Amino acid sequence: MRILITNDDGIDAPGIATLARAVAKWIESCPPGEVREAMVVAPHQNYSGMSSAVGDVFAHPAVKYKRHTILGAESIPAFSLEAPPALCVIVGAVGSFDFQPDLVLSGINAGANVGRSLLHSGTVGAILTGAQLGLSGLAVSVQWGEDVHFDTAADLAIEILEELMDAPERTLMNLNVPNLSAHQLKGVKRGRVSTAGIVKAAGPRAGGAPLANEGELPLRVGAASPELGDVSDEDADEDGALLSAGYASLTPLRGPHEDTDPSRDSLMHSALRAIDRHLAQF
Repeated sequence: MRILITNDDGIDAPGIATLARAVAKWIESCPPGEVREAMVVAPHQNYSGMSSAVGDVFAHPAVKYKRHTILGAESIPAFSLEAPPALCVIVGAVGSFDFQPDLVLSGINAGANVGRSLLHSGTVGAILTGAQLGLSGLAVSVQWGEDVHFDTAADLAIEILEELMDAPERTLMNLNVPNLSAHQLKGVKRGRVSTAGIVKAAGPRAGGAPLANEGELPLRVGAASPELGDVSDEDADEDGALLSAGYASLTPLRGPHEDTDPSRDSLMHSALRAIDRHLAQF
């Protein structure tokens, strides 16, 4: 298996260094006849909340890169790009560095990526982008706090890598780990995506005054990321609730794809007929 490692916190973040060191040890333990290789291609700075954005590549049709060395993972080639995570994955996956990955390993993010924050997460956006290129992916995040236990999340990620080696292509997993040591962790469970969001409200304006021509709308930040917050309204098997209870949460994901649900057929036929009638008027 050939692994492309990336993140959204930037090449110098402690999470990606811990993950790269764990992968380096995994490669060293490779049994005879099995291929294990890895490369790091990550943003040069923090790109949190960028989802699957690639930026305006038409106005800027080139991307700057820089070679790095990750302490403890010197055997893994590492590069930073002046680009968000999704573009790092694309550049790393299309052969720019003479490397053809099978899987995107994204993280370890400093902060949980649960609930509706999945849509906005650059950590998750990286593996969704990889899936569009036929790659499987694992996004790894750890609950925020003091003295973050990136090592616990890295150990779990390696175990899941072993399972992903034989999984169908485009298999995507989202792993969230509580900020606990390995012996404090209660276990790992399948987590359902909760309704927790990053932004719960914008405003309101003081006194309900009408909007001026310009100004600010204060955001009320939700519980999804980076701090978990109140999960009392979640079911016990939802991702945020599992973290709060001391369990790691593993959730299978699907990237954007055509909606082939037969229930959409009548709507599609109706819309196409309406367009045909409109065009016939010209």
